[in-house]
Order: sequence, then C-alpha cells, then structure tokens
Amino acid sequence: MWNRKVDRPKTRPRVLAITNQKGGVGKTTTAINLATALVAVGEKVLIIDLDPQGNASTGLGVPNTIEARTPSALEVLTGEASVRQAMLPTDIDDMSIVPAQIDLTAMEAEGGGRTGRNFRLRDALNAHFADPQNDDVCPSYVLIDCPPSLNILTVNALAAADAVIVPLQCEFFALEGLGLLVKTIDQVREQLNPELTIQGVILTMHDRRNSLSHQVEDDVREFLGQKVYSTIIPRNVRLSEAPSFGKPALLYDHSCPGSKAYIKFASELIKRERGLAAA
Repeated sequence: MWNRKVDRPKTRPRVLAITNQKGGVGKTTTAINLATALVAVGEKVLIIDLDPQGNASTGLGVPNTIEARTPSALEVLTGEASVRQAMLPTDIDDMSIVPAQIDLTAMEAEGGGRTGRNFRLRDALNAHFADPQNDDVCPSYVLIDCPPSLNILTVNALAAADAVIVPLQCEFFALEGLGLLVKTIDQVREQLNPELTIQGVILTMHDRRNSLSHQVEDDVREFLGQKVYSTIIPRNVRLSEAPSFGKPALLYDHSCPGSKAYIKFASELIKRERGLAAA
C-alpha cells in the first residue's frame, strides 16, 4: 500500500501551509496523516516542521535530540543548510521531513524588519526545486506544519505557500480565531504573496454526540461556504495515541475512524487540486 510508484513529469510541487494561530486544533495530526494518505495514493511528500515544539518530527519517529535534528528547519531558514541537507527520510517510503527543534524559538522571537526575513523559506524551497540534482528528492507536495501563533515562522510559511489548509476544532471560539486568521492571510496576500489562497478548512475533533460541534460546523459552512471540506475529522483516541509511538495514525491503526477520515480528506484535497490545475 505504501510503496506504489507513479511516474509524473517534473513540475513545481504544490506547497500547502497547515496553519491556525490557535494551539491544539490538530495541525500536526493533519500534517502527518494527510501526508501519509497522499503517499498511499502515489504522491511524494515533504513535510517542513516549523513548530519549535517539533511535534511533527516526533510523530514521524525522529528522535528528539540535537544530533538527530541537526541540521533542522532553523539552519534552512538561516541559510546554513539547504533543504536537501536538512531532509530526513521517514519509515514511510516517499515521505521525508525537515525536522524542528526548540532552537527555532530564535526565529520565532523575531519581529518585523527587513522584508527578506519573510522570504527565507520560499527562497530555500525555490532553490531546492530549481536544482536538477534534487530531481530524485523533489516531492509532489510540500506540507508546512506551522506553529500555533502568527509570528515570523508562520509568515515565512504563508509567503512560501501556494495555499493554506486550516484545521479548525469544533469548539465555541472557532469562528473568532478563524476571522483573525483570514485577515492575516489577506494581509500576506496583499504584502508578500499575491498568489496565496485558502485551499480549504478542515473541521477537526468533531463529536457527533455534541450539539455544539454541529452548531460550529453549521456556522463555519455558512461563513466560508465551499471552502470548508465535506470531510470531518472525528474526535478519536487513536489519533491522539499514535504520535507517542512515532507513527501516523494511518500506520498505527488504519481502520480507526480518524484514519478513515484522513484518507477521505486526502481524496477530497486531490480532487480540489485537480480542479484548480484544470481551471
């Protein structure tokens, strides 16, 4: 299932930033499980871990040590290492990761200033894509796992991305935070990345027994319409357990409701991507 190969002409990979300034909404869970589902249907995926907590790296089995995570995303952003030099293989064929560790807080603390700071990740990725020597490790998708804040790291991700995926927890304050994020994306589009779009909003941690979850779903769909994926990620204990074993849920328990939902989500995302390519 995980070794299916698909031959494609070389094109620039799609870069998708997975972001929400609120923590605990399922960004990292979405990044690693969406990546796994994409690999399962023949895509090659690179994850960029831009969260100083490094949870995406841990969730894919990268030891949380300086030795194992050097060079990391920090070295890529500072120009001390190329994307290829920082890439690590994972236990899943055709999936690699640029890991993160706590030293990313040095970048996280940076405020505004020179415009060039906002384009460090974009420039590093563009250099990677343009080098023919990297053809063997160029993915079809790059997923950027962003930190739970709107700082220089998130701005770098949005400046580098073609589109944004927003995981949104089905809870009371969901719409309030979504409004702020949409404003931030609009500002980045105006000032740094005019091509940036919202690929979609994925509802997470949905409890079908809870009327509040259904109310949030209705409100978000009314607010953003077709931007909200039809797929809903349920609240599922297996999704929460999997990272402690260094595995995506799709490998930890591929038959659990959460895994099935992420497979469905990947199919929906690919369908949207094909529609955009054909437009």
